Amino acid sequence: MSLMTPIGEPPELKRFSGQQRAAALMLALGREHGAAIWEQLSMEEVKELSSTMSQLGRIPSAVVEHLLVQFSGEVASMASLHGSFESTERLLEGVLPTDRIKDIMEEIRGPSGRTMWDKLSNVSESVLASYLKNEYPQTVAVILSKLRADHAARVLAELPRELSVDVIQRMLRMDTVQKEVLTQIEQTLKTEFMSNLSRSQRRDPHEAMAEVFNAMDRSTEEAMLNALDDRAPDSAERIRSLMFTFEDLATLLPSAVGVIVRRADKREMALALKGAPDELKQLFFGTMTERSAKLMRDDMASMGPVRARDCEEAQSALVRLAKQLADAGEIMLVDPRSDDAMIL
Repeated sequence: MSLMTPIGEPPELKRFSGQQRAAALMLALGREHGAAIWEQLSMEEVKELSSTMSQLGRIPSAVVEHLLVQFSGEVASMASLHGSFESTERLLEGVLPTDRIKDIMEEIRGPSGRTMWDKLSNVSESVLASYLKNEYPQTVAVILSKLRADHAARVLAELPRELSVDVIQRMLRMDTVQKEVLTQIEQTLKTEFMSNLSRSQRRDPHEAMAEVFNAMDRSTEEAMLNALDDRAPDSAERIRSLMFTFEDLATLLPSAVGVIVRRADKREMALALKGAPDELKQLFFGTMTERSAKLMRDDMASMGPVRARDCEEAQSALVRLAKQLADAGEIMLVDPRSDDAMIL
């Protein structure tokens, strides 16, 4: 059953679209009860749902009651939830237009990007080169000509030398590629490469567990990792290498720290920095104006003694903010798995 089910509907419900019903439900759930749902939505979905919500106008009480009762009944009847591509797509069918659902599902099934060439630019050069080395050199030349220059360069470096030289020569002689040829190549990439890639890609469970550990308070994190050291030392070491900690903020570029400073809650940041190493404090202060840095130092001094746990929670909040900004492409984080690589 979905929000579109007509059984027992009040007559007024018919004039509300699927997205309007979802918006009305979220409005009725409010901030406290709807927060967990909002957190699962993409930024684009949040914008669409918020836009719809702002234009709802008056909603009859019978409609609100029906949506809440139906939602409550569906949740109560579930023994458990199973999240999958298929269940997600079924859920969106009652909320978003078909073409929008198709775009969303293509994005979450494969590398992100609006066009096929955007998606390819987010595929590892070694994976892409492994696929391209079995293609005709002219096809490879067309594909690489559509990628970002930096990514094309890395893919060329991964290809066998003879093939890469052949591809470069073809790229130099290439005229405007006919639209029909590009369409055919895109379709082949979609059906043969991207579909296989999305099925073969599996997230390292250690990465997911590193995120769980990042969300723990410091004492619990250390206790858990120490216990894991005794039972599975290799896994413990892998998790540690993947965790991004408060101390890792010291590896960020000053411009990235400046974005964090502007977006962070000032009281929370003062609490986090109060327990920070001097080097990290100076990095943060260095991105502020002289007046702002003085006010921040004054705030820290006026706090007096604070609990270590409160400092750690504030530091964890700054780390979460840094990750959110990195996911949104606003800053870059140093990849803890590499000494010199940087990731968006």
